[in-house]
Amino acid sequence: MESVVLPDGRVLEYLIDGPADGLPLVLHHGTPGGAVQREGLFPPGVRAVLISRPGYATSTSLPGRDVASAAADTAAVLDAAGIAEFVTAGWSGGGPHALACAALLPGRCLAAATIAGVAPYDAEGLDWLDGMGAENIEEFGLAVAGAGPLEDFLTKAEATMANVQPTDVVAAFGDLISEVDRRALEAGFADYLAASLRHALSGGIAGWRDDDLAFCKPWGFAVRDIETPVSLWQGDQDRMVPFGHGRWLADHLPEPEVHLVPGEGHISLISSFGQIVDTLRRQAAV
Repeated sequence: MESVVLPDGRVLEYLIDGPADGLPLVLHHGTPGGAVQREGLFPPGVRAVLISRPGYATSTSLPGRDVASAAADTAAVLDAAGIAEFVTAGWSGGGPHALACAALLPGRCLAAATIAGVAPYDAEGLDWLDGMGAENIEEFGLAVAGAGPLEDFLTKAEATMANVQPTDVVAAFGDLISEVDRRALEAGFADYLAASLRHALSGGIAGWRDDDLAFCKPWGFAVRDIETPVSLWQGDQDRMVPFGHGRWLADHLPEPEVHLVPGEGHISLISSFGQIVDTLRRQAAV
């Protein structure tokens, strides 16, 4: 694990893995999550860059941050690592942050993928909570109410998540887990997800809180203005980020490459990661 000190004094932790001449791919983690590598996730020839967003693990918190702020933080990490052009992908809560890089780092960010990523909270014509599991409906209802109510909820959740073990993951996520996602967790993804949760929450709930609050206010950019090539990946068995979010983004991103995948959930969709990387390479022409 490495770190960079930003001009405002904040510290961001990050992890780089893969060959020095590989394709630089910034993967924005979910919510909550952190810079934890999953063995075998990235195909050969990829130089993976994983960044713990502010407030997660040892990254300094940035209360009041918006989604757009991820672009400058990503650029600072890449500058420190000596990486110029890159592609990016964001899974779940990382999806909006990948789109921020596509919107705000044009020319440097060559292509982006949003994987089961949320749409803007104020998306016209979208019932943002429709189809979510009970836990997410409660969590984001509190996020809209403000930081105080949300912090109470997350502090209780932290008691379970901060020390979660792979065998506990399915129960910990409760109504958010569809049958296809349960099978994906039991096939080995629970090991990675538990490790990511433990690392992310080792520094408390600030990152989780600030992610939730950022999703529920203006992102700092409009998805319709993104000029960087974008691919969108969404399953119809997703109870964390429902199918409607993917359909909305498909309709409002400028000319995205759309993969609305029947039978896949929030977690099982990651099995397509090799195809996602191939798409990023093709769109970036590298």
